[in-house]
Amino acid sequence: MNENKEALDRGPFFHGTKAQLAIGDLLEAQNQSNYQDKKSNYIYFTATLDAAKWGAELAATDAKERIYLVEPLGEFENDPNLTDKRFPGNPTRSYRSKSPLMIVAELGAWQRHTDEEINQMLSSLKALREQGKAIILD
Repeated sequence: MNENKEALDRGPFFHGTKAQLAIGDLLEAQNQSNYQDKKSNYIYFTATLDAAKWGAELAATDAKERIYLVEPLGEFENDPNLTDKRFPGNPTRSYRSKSPLMIVAELGAWQRHTDEEINQMLSSLKALREQGKAIILD
């Protein structure tokens, strides 16, 4: 972060995924998105465990759900896909960066959303895709 600016958020920060990573690994932009069939221009992360759980639970593969504690290695911004579209003021504390995130730890366990909640979210996302509204500003 630019030392002359006040920090956007001090964390801790999480990244929910189904990718198996190790402490010290870097998450970088221009890798395959967890949610779309394309490379992402940003790496996404959050300062809330709830949002990280959604990231892990909704990732497109059938691999094990994982939540990592991450450290942003550069500047980051509010995720406009959530803050501008759904949650003004960024209560989900969701961010994105073109700079890498370093894996500093993996959460060993957490309580998942219920299957009903996950299925409801998947249905909502499917409806948005069918309406042409599931656009990620990337």
